[in-house]
Amino acid sequence: MKKLPLTLAAFFIGIIVFIFYICSYTIKPTEQVIITQFGEAKGEPIADAGLHFKKPFIQVVNSIPKNILPWDGTRIDMPTKDKLYISVDTFGRWRITDPLEYFRRLRDERSAESRIDDILGSSTRSIIGKHDLIEIVRTDKDRTPAKDEALEEMTEGQSSNIGILPKIRKGRSALEDEIMEEAAPQLAELGIELMDIRFKRINYNPSVVVKIYDRMISERQQIASKFRSEGEGEAARILGDKERDLNGIASEAYKQVQTIRGKADAEASAIYARAYGQNPKAAELYEFIKTMEMYRNTVGEKSTLVLSTDSDLFKFMKSSDAAAAAPQSDTPSRRVVQPEEE
Repeated sequence: MKKLPLTLAAFFIGIIVFIFYICSYTIKPTEQVIITQFGEAKGEPIADAGLHFKKPFIQVVNSIPKNILPWDGTRIDMPTKDKLYISVDTFGRWRITDPLEYFRRLRDERSAESRIDDILGSSTRSIIGKHDLIEIVRTDKDRTPAKDEALEEMTEGQSSNIGILPKIRKGRSALEDEIMEEAAPQLAELGIELMDIRFKRINYNPSVVVKIYDRMISERQQIASKFRSEGEGEAARILGDKERDLNGIASEAYKQVQTIRGKADAEASAIYARAYGQNPKAAELYEFIKTMEMYRNTVGEKSTLVLSTDSDLFKFMKSSDAAAAAPQSDTPSRRVVQPEEE
């Protein structure tokens, strides 16, 4: 009999604890709660952390995150404006600003992430499809890319654009802002605030990587060809300068040779003149010898000369013919040497 009051006391304490358990709930600092009754939301969301009470059995506690949540998008293949297929991987941050609308439209976090994937994926395709790849790769329009000074010197004054990046109007940061501006209103209708979105990784689509590499190789080959042609042109200029210098040296040497030879001939002539100018007979002999040398150097076996009868060149030939036609006499006469005998 003594144990009965203790049993009843324990029973009633258990009932009180059970009722307290099913009528109370706690809210963490990182969450907010919506109370639903038969599937319908009752009252405003409760965001105060601590112990709270509800009607047992007919009311259900639905926890909704209050902190900033991460979103990691799936990789999407899409074309750019300049028809280059790329794979874009994005990430972002979001939070729930209207718990009632969020709960009514999405219910849980898994459904919310699915809708975010659809909305942000669509906005990303739309924005990237309107811009060239260079706009997506470059951070902003004010950033100056590194340049090859040797390549700039090579293409200076030419119309070639090899290795020169085109100017951009916006840049990757501006495109991220455009995606956010386009997607934020759509997410706001679901009770979600899109806080930020960024490109995590941008790669070429595997199907076009080979074509991209081929184009890069072709561009490098064009640059190499231009350097090679510049080198060949410089080599041709150097060889031309060498030939010109050699011809100048040879011409100057020939001039000096001819000058020395002329001086020597002049000195020789002066010596001959002094030697043969001592008396008329010596001068006549000198004239005869020089004329014979001229015959030998000028007249060949098949040469034909047309001369007048009073020509100085014909003088000795005429005297030679006259001597040959004259009769032989006992008086010795001067013998005329024929050109062939000389």
